[in-house]
Amino acid sequence: MTNTAAVKISDAEIRRQAAGQVRDLRALGNHGLYFRFHRSRERGSWYLIHKGKWNLIGSYPELSAAKVAAALPDIRLRLEAGEGSSLSSWVLTGELLSWFAARMSRDRNLSGKRKSTAASAIKQHLVPRLGEIPLAQIDKALLDRELMWPLQESLSIDYVRLVFQLLALAFRQATKLGLLSSNPMAGIRFGDFSKVKVTVKPSRLRGVHLEDLMSRMKSTLANLPQHGVLALMMLCHGTRLGETRLARWNHISLAEREWFIPAEHTKTGVQHRLPLTDQVRFLLMAYREIQRNQGYDGQFLFPGRQGKPMSEAKASAVFTVMGQGEWTSHDLRKLARTGWADLGVDHLVGELLINHAMGHNVKVYIQSDVMARKREALEKWHAHLDQKGFESVHGLTGDRSMDSWILSRAAERAGFDGFPVSTISEDSK
Repeated sequence: MTNTAAVKISDAEIRRQAAGQVRDLRALGNHGLYFRFHRSRERGSWYLIHKGKWNLIGSYPELSAAKVAAALPDIRLRLEAGEGSSLSSWVLTGELLSWFAARMSRDRNLSGKRKSTAASAIKQHLVPRLGEIPLAQIDKALLDRELMWPLQESLSIDYVRLVFQLLALAFRQATKLGLLSSNPMAGIRFGDFSKVKVTVKPSRLRGVHLEDLMSRMKSTLANLPQHGVLALMMLCHGTRLGETRLARWNHISLAEREWFIPAEHTKTGVQHRLPLTDQVRFLLMAYREIQRNQGYDGQFLFPGRQGKPMSEAKASAVFTVMGQGEWTSHDLRKLARTGWADLGVDHLVGELLINHAMGHNVKVYIQSDVMARKREALEKWHAHLDQKGFESVHGLTGDRSMDSWILSRAAERAGFDGFPVSTISEDSK
């Protein structure tokens, strides 16, 4: 067997030489680069001789000749620095991004919204700007020139930060798993490109808007009960749109007076339990009866099409109409959080109600009486809402024998008459 042949290496040349007897191919024009056939002759290994030592780069056909040639300058630099020579099967940044996008799409711990946001950022911004750039060329100057500075011209600083964090996470995850020999973004921070602080947007709804807001919700309730109750549940509990629209009737316990939100529906990935006040309990009892009178006896509080919950697009459209461009669904959440603070609700209790991510030790510390404190806070908030018009919605009075009329009475008082009337069944109570 001939040991070595000097050739201009390409994939086609490797396939041609595989039919012969030569063991090694020495690359003409790329000093020190060798290809060695395996016993099967269909596979092989790439090596780079540096200071007399054979350094393994990777395997063929996973690494094509073109990919190895493109990565050689970076490999030589790493060997000079005393680092490894192994090369990922990726050469272009777009290959890394495709892997990361597919990985995120299969991560069951991420919400659907987060997956779609990440997929959009990768497809619309990262791949078009960095996809054809070799991984070996990624550095701070290139990122500033090709990605960060162009993005900040047309996108909010919040979104630019999100795009940067996605890219950094992709590199970090691939390096941690050994898919990259080194992380070119190690040590690069968002602050290297912009000193503008990412600020929290102020709510477009304040306490002074509550009466007008409640009037608008009553109008919506009279014509579209589903939309009105969706908005009221968010205002009453400060919940996110996603976790609210996905609510099921088996998550609601009228007897235990509790709303359970499973971990897979929350942004934090932590299950959430909310006490139901008398006001909300009576609201839900009447709303369930309205659903039944309209022919729906399914599992969702806010049903959509084909036996599924209301879609994200439909839920957003509800608030586009209701808010008339003046506020969004998230402003209801902000209004509730601000309202709790104004009423003197303890900061920690407010954070628990809003279901922000919190440390383990904090959760353990307040575990004993957390539900009682949540209930006290919500009762105070809903009593405040009663003074702004909520009382005319749920119709809760001393006489609870007329539960079936709750929303119809509210509609009549608000000047509407679109609600069906029937009797609340005993199994709903």
